[in-house]
Amino acid sequence: MMNFAAIDFETATSRMNSACSVAVIEVKDNQIVDSYYTLIRPPRLCFSSFNIHIHGITPQMVVHEPEFADIWPELWSHLEGRIVVAHNAQFDMGVLKSELLTNRLDLPAFYHCCTVSLSRKAWPSLVNHKLDTVGDYLHIEFQHHNALDDARTCAAIPLAAGRELSIDDLNELAAKLQVAVKPFK
Repeated sequence: MMNFAAIDFETATSRMNSACSVAVIEVKDNQIVDSYYTLIRPPRLCFSSFNIHIHGITPQMVVHEPEFADIWPELWSHLEGRIVVAHNAQFDMGVLKSELLTNRLDLPAFYHCCTVSLSRKAWPSLVNHKLDTVGDYLHIEFQHHNALDDARTCAAIPLAAGRELSIDDLNELAAKLQVAVKPFK
């Protein structure tokens, strides 16, 4: 059975250490069993208008929210020891690493896999493999760039690909599709 977590970050600016929201969906035995979502107050309460337009999160919405270091113990508990998937994992892993380095926090031990790569291999005929395109293909209604909705949609990708290929283990699915599962470092 598939066991993994799906993560999504939204950022206040183009800076990787400007996380303003994060969500994690936990999957156990092919079922969503837990979710975590929080807004985050970035180190500088500076938001780009471009990012606000994308996700709708404003400085006023996060001014009284916890900083990354404050949410880290809870977020860590959802990641440690798991395989973590993200749609465009390079971005989300970059945000996580930047936040950890900025806040001088220890790196968690987990592996990660990119659902963009999984979806490209599982459904190569799609016009593109953006999350909204893949979500439409999987008939998932969601609010794109809402971290919780994005993480939930991201979690659906390996589950759907696994069903189609009759594979119920994420490592096996990644190996079959020739997609890397890498340690977070």
